[in-house]
Amino acid sequence: MAAQETVDHKYVYDFSEGNKDLKELLGGKGANLAEMTNLGLPVPPGFTITTEACQAYLATGQEPDGLAGQIEAHLEALERAMGKRLGDPQDPLLVSVRSGAKFSMPGMMETVLNVGLNDQSVVGLSAQAGQNDRFAWDSYRRLIQMFGKTVCEVPGDEFEHALDEAKNAKGTHNDLDLDADDLRGLVDAYKKIFLKHTGREFPQQPREQLDLAIRAVFESWNAERAVLYRRQERIPADLGTAVNVVTMVFGNLGPDSGTGVAFTRDPGSGAQGIYGDYLANAQGEDVVAGIRNTVPLQELEQLDKSSYDELLGIMARLEEHYKDLCDIEFTIERGKLWMLQTRVGKRTAAAAFVIAGQLVDEGLIDLDEALHRVNGAQLAQLMFPRFQLDHEFQPVAKGIGASPGAASGTVVFTSARAVELAAEGKSVILVRRETNPDDLNGMIAAQGILTSRGGKTSHAAVVARGMGKTCVSGADEIEVNVPAKRFTVAGRTVNEGDVVSIDGTTGKVYLGEVPVMPSEVVQYFEGSLDPEHIDNALVRAVHRIMTHADGKRRLAVRTNADTGADAARARRFGAEGIGLCRTEHMFLGDRRELVERLILARAADEREAALDALLPLQRADFEEIFREMDGLPVTVRLIDPPLHEFLPPLEQLAVNVAVAQERGEDVAKEEALLAAVRRMHEENPMLGLRGVRLGLVIPGLFAMQVRAIAEAAVSCARNGGVAKPEIMVPLVGAVQELETVRAEAEKIIAEVVGDSGVEVLIGTMIEVPRAALTAGQIAEAAEFFSFGTNDLTQMGWGFSRDDVEGAFFWRYLELGIFGISPFESIDRDGVGRLVRIAAEEGRAARPGLKLGICGEHGGDPDSVHFFHEVGLDYVSCSPFRVPVARLEAGRAVVESGGSDSR
Repeated sequence: MAAQETVDHKYVYDFSEGNKDLKELLGGKGANLAEMTNLGLPVPPGFTITTEACQAYLATGQEPDGLAGQIEAHLEALERAMGKRLGDPQDPLLVSVRSGAKFSMPGMMETVLNVGLNDQSVVGLSAQAGQNDRFAWDSYRRLIQMFGKTVCEVPGDEFEHALDEAKNAKGTHNDLDLDADDLRGLVDAYKKIFLKHTGREFPQQPREQLDLAIRAVFESWNAERAVLYRRQERIPADLGTAVNVVTMVFGNLGPDSGTGVAFTRDPGSGAQGIYGDYLANAQGEDVVAGIRNTVPLQELEQLDKSSYDELLGIMARLEEHYKDLCDIEFTIERGKLWMLQTRVGKRTAAAAFVIAGQLVDEGLIDLDEALHRVNGAQLAQLMFPRFQLDHEFQPVAKGIGASPGAASGTVVFTSARAVELAAEGKSVILVRRETNPDDLNGMIAAQGILTSRGGKTSHAAVVARGMGKTCVSGADEIEVNVPAKRFTVAGRTVNEGDVVSIDGTTGKVYLGEVPVMPSEVVQYFEGSLDPEHIDNALVRAVHRIMTHADGKRRLAVRTNADTGADAARARRFGAEGIGLCRTEHMFLGDRRELVERLILARAADEREAALDALLPLQRADFEEIFREMDGLPVTVRLIDPPLHEFLPPLEQLAVNVAVAQERGEDVAKEEALLAAVRRMHEENPMLGLRGVRLGLVIPGLFAMQVRAIAEAAVSCARNGGVAKPEIMVPLVGAVQELETVRAEAEKIIAEVVGDSGVEVLIGTMIEVPRAALTAGQIAEAAEFFSFGTNDLTQMGWGFSRDDVEGAFFWRYLELGIFGISPFESIDRDGVGRLVRIAAEEGRAARPGLKLGICGEHGGDPDSVHFFHEVGLDYVSCSPFRVPVARLEAGRAVVESGGSDSR
């Protein structure tokens, strides 16, 4: 959006002008405030400045033409509606300035409360509140603190230090014990801090405060923590944030006021009931910051039954209207309930499945929508292990189970230390009194988060749930001493470096490392739990949604497996065949020497001896796999190792020979080996003599494997089984390579199979860019393609996966060149285009060509959707990811608008 936008472009919307479907323009907060306003709920009046205004500001560094006038017009209308003027000394209108992007980013961007207060209007606010000086001066100190930190980058620690000094002088740990005179002194201290860091007095003009706060919210879109959060959550960087200007309502007017957060269902488990936190005589930031421990929402019934009953009615109405779990922020001002925000609430993976099933039962959504509302990443979380507890493990503390999971790790007290140790490969538990948005780096690095303050709606809890991190919050038995790098609990001291375990479901904290056991969801997939006959809402919900996904999906799901045990487990997880059996993995351990002899053989008899020794071993491997996959297809990739994986390291071998020569030892054999290794040595083995090239250079190698596969299939058939082998030739770049291998393979297959009825398909792996671009030619010699997207990504981008992820990917992610590693999720524009070209041209040349994918992307949720779009027949992934791929294949049909099942 250019800065020269015409002045009639609409940048500002009154709450009455929007609705919940305008999230891209008004942000989630603004759209939902508008929706609640239109529903007639008690929402403080206000207006929203659009994301388009933010985009224009960030692009040019200045407000777009017309924005200032539109803000002025809406502000005047707000003043008329309220009968007050912004910052009026006698009866001031005060507003909050809040961010609100399309996607929820809790705590990542900025908020400024009480805008409009100054040295004169603070007196008017006191009079307006019934000569409540304490309330007025508390509101003023909050404005200076938030404005200073947010707008002018004054270090927040200095304000906190001044507040602690004021409380220490009063002999209290509770800021509610500070009276009006204490707070006047605190305001003076805050002003001095502001002047020291900014070189100017705190601004007294209300409109200047408003304009600066709006710009600060715009700029917070590109704050480091916001950028990091977007990257973590895969939120596009170009959306921008809306800004909401809302009439202030006050929860800190006394005991008949307060603020809280509520959920229409438990965001941790999905259970129905009343869930939330309430804090009397407080503003909203006190709840989410976790600086004071809240009370359960149910206690509001005793404090203010009228507001409590009204809130429950609104919660029920909002859930029915949004047809989902709603997360609600509210304030009570002297017995009057105000709704400050609602949104579809973040939830744990378990809650997502349970709630989706409940809403189907209640008739609010159908099974297609339930399938849309869960995802593979959540299912993967549910498959992680949980603690296996016995009498030896007694909790030392119990907090609130804010985000489920079982996590053990080394205790750290700062985000920087968490990042440092995680980079060394260590599991860490980040321990804080409470987290704040600046802790995001450490929260991402940690296995789990433990706080001594806060509840289910604190910053730690909300962010951890969004990231799928285990979190225990509000464990107030723990006394955290960050400067000393220790915490104490139950008379014991835990220092940085010690190990603790936290259970994000029960909220329990254990000293030491607690062993883990399989999750109930894994037990279900493995067949040891019957979902129809157990009292487990989660397993029943997973079963129901997975059954629907299987009925909807078009893509088959196979597994990558090299052993009978892996094949058997994958089949229990729902695999419909093997999409990649890597034969080079069968040559490790004791068999490595045979392969080394084969590669280095100079004479035909040496080579044939090695092949003769390998044949029965290979045949036995395939017999085991065909037996486990009885009746299902098994794609066997012929050997594809970079040579260096099977040869002694050149440098080490040269040193050994030199040392032996120095000692006068007989090294004739070692010298011959060294000469052979030098002869075969490659500077870049991944692009060297491997795959089809190796099979063409070493006579008999592929023939031995083809014979072993065919003989194993025939043996399986003779024993009453059904083998469906598919032989895959790797690293083909030209059709002539495949034709040469195929001609030899067909002769062997015909000889071995005879009249057994066994059918063997021959195809190739599309992993070289040239193969993708000449797929029409290659399809004439191939009965199937399987996309090897690991190599296709390496060669398409021109970098080695083994080297670059640690070398520079972190910088590319930091700069936004990658939103996510192309090895983790398919690069749709580049590598994905190669897949699309090969699929289209291959099927044009050979209608009915079977298409699959067997790289790591086969188990990535986003990539599965792409492969559905392209029209592949199946994806193949590791056994553990099979359920994830099944779920996402079903979701791909629903989200593409399809209704046909397989």
